[in-house]
Amino acid sequence: MSAPRIGLKAVAIEAGVSPATVSRVLNDPANVRAATRLRVERAIRALGYQPSRVARRLRAQARPGKLIGLVVPDIQNPFYVEVVRGVEDQALAQECGLLMCNFGQDEKKEHFCLDIMRYESVDGLIVAPAHPRDRKVLELAQSGLPIVCVDRGLEGVDVDVVVVDNREGARTAVEHLIKVGHRRIAYVAGLPQIPSTMERLQGYEDALAAAGIERDEALVRFGDSKHESGRRLAGELLDMPDPPTALFTGNNLITLGALETIHGRGLRIPDDVAIVGFDDMYWAISLNPPLTAVSQPGHEIGRRAADLLFQRIADPGRPTAKVVLKTALQVRRSCGFVQRTVPEIGGK
Repeated sequence: MSAPRIGLKAVAIEAGVSPATVSRVLNDPANVRAATRLRVERAIRALGYQPSRVARRLRAQARPGKLIGLVVPDIQNPFYVEVVRGVEDQALAQECGLLMCNFGQDEKKEHFCLDIMRYESVDGLIVAPAHPRDRKVLELAQSGLPIVCVDRGLEGVDVDVVVVDNREGARTAVEHLIKVGHRRIAYVAGLPQIPSTMERLQGYEDALAAAGIERDEALVRFGDSKHESGRRLAGELLDMPDPPTALFTGNNLITLGALETIHGRGLRIPDDVAIVGFDDMYWAISLNPPLTAVSQPGHEIGRRAADLLFQRIADPGRPTAKVVLKTALQVRRSCGFVQRTVPEIGGK
């Protein structure tokens, strides 16, 4: 068995500095004090540390010291594809190399991805943490690595974060379903440990409360944020003795799963059941009927996150920033807005 590879963190511990300082010595030594640089160089020689060949190759194509990492939960989700595009566009504009990992909503895989980022000595990291108390991301943030969180933040440490107003977006969607006549509305949710899932639940509850509709616990179902759980949970809801007349789905993969169930049963949208999804998709207009959905600016999220990361790398001591972007409800025919009479909100 080969010996474990010496990483940046081990060098930092040996030299008594942060991993970010070791990275600067490797990539921009002119901006590091001579005494600190000598300590790091001695530690590198003592431990036999060798920088990643991949990182060196990418840096050779970029400006010195410019390699950032991006870790996303599910590259199958079109929302994250847009986030990746935003980060990539900004990285290219900065002549910066980009390493990306996808962990598929699996925390163990996420930790593996984060180890890759650490071993490749990225200068900064953009990540959607598996949950707010993600130990691995917290450790990296506390080590001094510049980090920006997207879609969800961290508890216990101040980092830059770019999110959308999930609560308001969900409230607007459910409020619209109520306005077009629905009172038995289900929420098909994602992973409960993800902050956006619970923020969207709050928005769902806000809309029901404002309309005087008592929440039915049986109409809220949590899954794993993937297509299969959307398919399964939609089936469970539609099998109820008194099924919902409308589904509010928590992300676009859940929406696709719910649509598969609805169409598989030969139900008509919106006559038999209406549906509104969180996350608009560029092909939503091509569905039959076109999907009503909450759009969030994925590309802008990625672009703003990359901007914040470059600012953090250049100025590690600046105050942290939280950017909250707006959502927009794209009203189309899947919610039944044409067919149904709009009742007075709060009426019986």
